[in-house]
Amino acid sequence: MSTTKKAKYSVAIADDHVLVRKALGRLINTFNDYFMLFEASGGEEVIKIINSREIQLPDILILDVNMPGMNGYETATWINNHFPQIKVLALSMLNDESVIIKMLKSGAKGYIMKNVEPDDLKDAFDSIIKKDFYLPDYISGKVISGLQKDVLSVSEKIDLTPKEKYFLQLLCTELSYKEIAQKMYVSPRTIDDYKSSLCEKLKVKTRVGLVIFGIKYGLIDITTN
Repeated sequence: MSTTKKAKYSVAIADDHVLVRKALGRLINTFNDYFMLFEASGGEEVIKIINSREIQLPDILILDVNMPGMNGYETATWINNHFPQIKVLALSMLNDESVIIKMLKSGAKGYIMKNVEPDDLKDAFDSIIKKDFYLPDYISGKVISGLQKDVLSVSEKIDLTPKEKYFLQLLCTELSYKEIAQKMYVSPRTIDDYKSSLCEKLKVKTRVGLVIFGIKYGLIDITTN
């Protein structure tokens, strides 16, 4: 799709409601730095388009959670396994902690409600591109609440250094990796090493995964964030 402005980032939409897709597409094309790449009616069509290699990969994929056929969880998992560079933003009418957590665990970088204001959607895009995750305040609380119900004694078996624990704590904030490096008085390269080491140690792949794990197993003090 051509556009008159020099947009930097491409966005795709998967939603089984035609009106929702069209409305979102028109809205996205009004955002600075973003443009609509393609739309799909469901997970199967997303995979077909991506696998066709006839179009560039989207930077962001807006993914409806509840779709007939291949749902949001299954599609996010497939994207995360095959094209992890695509940043999935879950979109839903459901403000349910179990749904949110399941989508994040499926590989989504963020979660947003369908009734948000246009500026909130733009903020979600910016956050996912710059910080690799997005959770608005009203959702963050639900995620934390849901995870706290399943806190285990695993933390006693995980040997983290004080710096790793501090880094994990900072990951729960809105700070970018560069800002975290400045706060810890280390180089961005060292921060990359911290992240890689923790991901390997905790058997997760992303910042969101680290945050979820840290909160779930009591490695993060959420009262300080």
